[in-house]
Order: sequence, then C-alpha cells, then structure tokens
Amino acid sequence: MSNEEGSITTEVRGHILLIGLNRPKKYNGYTPTMAKQLVAAYTRLDEDNDLWVGVLFGHGDHFTAGLDLPKWTDSMEQGASGDGSHIDPVGLGRACRKPIVTAVQGITYTLGIELALAGDIVIAADNCRFSQLEPKRGIHATGGATIRFVERGGWGNAMYHLLTSDEFDADEAKRIGLVQEIVPLGQQLERAIEIAEVIATGAPLAVQATKASSRRFVEEGFEAAVAALKPTQKALFDTEDVDEGVQSFKERRAAQFKGR
Repeated sequence: MSNEEGSITTEVRGHILLIGLNRPKKYNGYTPTMAKQLVAAYTRLDEDNDLWVGVLFGHGDHFTAGLDLPKWTDSMEQGASGDGSHIDPVGLGRACRKPIVTAVQGITYTLGIELALAGDIVIAADNCRFSQLEPKRGIHATGGATIRFVERGGWGNAMYHLLTSDEFDADEAKRIGLVQEIVPLGQQLERAIEIAEVIATGAPLAVQATKASSRRFVEEGFEAAVAALKPTQKALFDTEDVDEGVQSFKERRAAQFKGR
C-alpha cells in the first residue's frame, strides 16, 4: 500500500454524528493514523451531550478491507493497547455509551466485521463480502470477533467462519445475526441514518440506559443486570425528560427531549 494514511471524517446532523472511514482508493485499509482519529471521533460521540447516536460508514465502494498490516507490525508485536481514557472503537476497552448504527458495503473484512459488531445495529448493502481471515495471515482476530461472533451467531456458525476464514455474503451474515437489514447497494447509509434518526427521537438518557442494561447482562450476567434495573429507573425518573415524556403523552404530541 502507498504512504497515504487516510483519515476519519465527521459530520453532525442534528443529534447524530456521522463517522466515515476515508481511504477509498485503498479499500479503506485501516492505518494507525485512521485509528487515532477514529478513537477521537468515538470519544467525541460518547462525551458530547448534544450527540445522541453515531453512524459509522465507509467512503467509496467498500467498508474496509481491514488493517493495512505492514503499517501495524510494530504495534502488534508490542501488544499495544489504550489506557482507558478514550473510547475503544471495538469496545474491548472503554466502550461508547451511545448507540451506533453501522452501514457496510462491498468488502467488509476482519476489522470491518469487528467494528460493526462492536456497534449495535448493522445495515448491509446487498453486495457485501465478509471474511474474518486472520488465520490465513498467521494471526488471530484481536478486535472482538472471537467473542462477538459466538455471541451473535452461536458456536457452530462462529467456528465455521472463523476457522475456515471463508468469504460469505450479506444473506449469510443476516442469517447468523451479524447484520439486521440488507438493502440495495447505495441505500445502506441512508437507511442507517433513518434508523439513527428514529433512535434519536427517544429520550437519550433512557436510550443510553437501555444499551447499558443489555451490555451489563452480556458482560456481567443476569443477576447484575437485574440488580441495576430499579436504581437506574429511579435515576431516570429524576430527569426532566420523564416529565416531558408524560406531558407529551397527555397532549398526544411528539416529545421534545433535552437529555437532562
């Protein structure tokens, strides 16, 4: 690959942050420069109270071919990792509190799958080609695929695709739960934004609490998730958004939530 390092684009639309992988001439091959910028974008989404939902997408014909391996050799050998002060886009460290909808198209390999699975909802174009092919490069996936593939698709489906390093299409990805919707090529980003806009009509603190509850169940188990339900609900009842939710119900109008 060339020395052109690529970038991450960001655009605010209302309460939505669009985050784009931007190295289209190289199939959005992921570089350390892009990684730093993606961390910054995710951290901005997490920490900015006016941003309620993120949409991740890839510029050009493909989502991403994954890591540009020659540019990552040193950090892989050192086992470098974050210090927890910023958001980890693959969610193995500090995870983003806000919902993330991911739009994928064309080649969606390795890290591309891991970024998608670290989010919450995945919209795939009908031309998607997926592969978790690290074993063919002498390594194994370290961005969450070995965990979330099993979580989303079950053991057999996960082992089938992880161990064979095969390429599979959008229909198979939907069958095993890696994607939630398949749309015609060119409509994936528009549909992801539509879903993000629907999510953004909800009370943002309640939406975040909903995601947190589900994550708590996955990461800490049933008892921990149940134990947090009532305290979290009590905290939500102390917000202005609850008053607005009740009032809008009485007045039969759309609620205007503020996130406080």
